[in-house]
Amino acid sequence: MNRFIICLVLLFATSIVAFAQQRPLLTDDVDITPPGSLEISVGVDFFQNAKFPLSGINGDLTRVGDIRLRTGFAPNVELQIEGTIQNYVAINSLGPSAIPLSVTGNSTNDFDDYTVSAKVKLRNETRLLPALGLKFGYQMPNTDQARGIGTNQINIFTKVLLQKKFGTVRGRTPKFNLMGNLGLQIMTAPIERFTQNDLMLYGLAGIYRLTDNVNIASEVNGRVNTRGGTAPLGTESLGQFRIGTQVRASGLRFDAAAAFGLTKFSPRTGVIFGVTYQTPNIFTPAK
Repeated sequence: MNRFIICLVLLFATSIVAFAQQRPLLTDDVDITPPGSLEISVGVDFFQNAKFPLSGINGDLTRVGDIRLRTGFAPNVELQIEGTIQNYVAINSLGPSAIPLSVTGNSTNDFDDYTVSAKVKLRNETRLLPALGLKFGYQMPNTDQARGIGTNQINIFTKVLLQKKFGTVRGRTPKFNLMGNLGLQIMTAPIERFTQNDLMLYGLAGIYRLTDNVNIASEVNGRVNTRGGTAPLGTESLGQFRIGTQVRASGLRFDAAAAFGLTKFSPRTGVIFGVTYQTPNIFTPAK
């Protein structure tokens, strides 16, 4: 709890940043990608001391091809697809496993469990009140649990999104954009029949416009086990504090960030790199 409070203080001390579910952040914004346009983000993440309680694996995780796709279908509706092409774990230790594993040597790799979701903007921001949105979706069981990284379960979630912009640059671009998320994720317990775990989702994030082409971004984001005791394996509390930057150049948005774990089962530290491109209109939404 002390680390969580310290990170909240740091979040606001570093300019109280804010802007969106834009790389390198995980917290969602309320803004909708223009209808007919496609935003493509690709990145590489590296996390030290990542833990996988279901398989007992502890090691360094590299996520290659962390993809986020966002496209607008209406002025207030957006579809998102998120996931990683390949996860690699350099195993530091292998404890007792609750499931059979097909892992040989000191490393393992696997495809990611992809998430498909929809975001709906419910109301625009006013002078006093923030913009309001809703996001809901599900995580598909794409992984092979025997590889020791993913859980190969279907999980669903929904969350309320809030966003408030402060100040403007040249009368149009927000200087400071604050976002908050609060929701519920229902996760299947991988080794317990007819059992699930309901976790609270949270996120507080921001992006501060330093110059016309450089932003400072930061957040606290994660999930909290709501059970009064130990969470079922594979559904533990996770949380991260991230701080980084976004740089616009040549029609692209480059990003980099450092990550710090907030819970027992979160990776200890990490670094994130990525790039984002938004296409012009590639299709005409139905009227």
